[in-house]
Amino acid sequence: MRPKMMSLLLSLTLLVPAFAFAASLADVNLDDKVAVNGQTLSLNGIGLRKKFFIKVYVGGLYLTAKSSNPATILAADSPRRMVMHFLYGVSKDQMCDAWSEGLEANTPNASAEVKSAFKTLCSWMEPIPKGNRLVLTYVPGTGTTVEVNGKAKGTLPGKATADAIASTWIGPKPAMGDDFKNAILGKP
Repeated sequence: MRPKMMSLLLSLTLLVPAFAFAASLADVNLDDKVAVNGQTLSLNGIGLRKKFFIKVYVGGLYLTAKSSNPATILAADSPRRMVMHFLYGVSKDQMCDAWSEGLEANTPNASAEVKSAFKTLCSWMEPIPKGNRLVLTYVPGTGTTVEVNGKAKGTLPGKATADAIASTWIGPKPAMGDDFKNAILGKP
């Protein structure tokens, strides 16, 4: 290869950000950072949700400050985002069952307001085909915005609801298991 051509290729390579993706798991790439309400959130951890032998989704937890402590994450009233990239199609009923089980197992004494918010969350679910995403973004003072298959569904008010949602992944009894929980908490 001629020196000028090699120099041009090297220059172009340097223009491509090396940090475009922070992590890759099961052929899913997640960004290192995302912007939420004017703040930068960093990928805290990435995990694979499996049910039996089926790879269901890759999940990534984004926080304003990395943390491996669920209590610290839930105590902070700061933006956070959970991204679930589906590797296997799921039905609305499967999603609703997962939300219900997650709430019952991790927030057993949920208030009527939180239970109502989970019913609304279920009503916003739809079948999520392979390759699509479910994104839940909490912003203090606003609530948790829900995006299913690239469509904004609405915002669930309240930090208590946001904490109950986050607890389905990082609570004491996550339905997706401790391996997934530890992975999104950035634990080895």
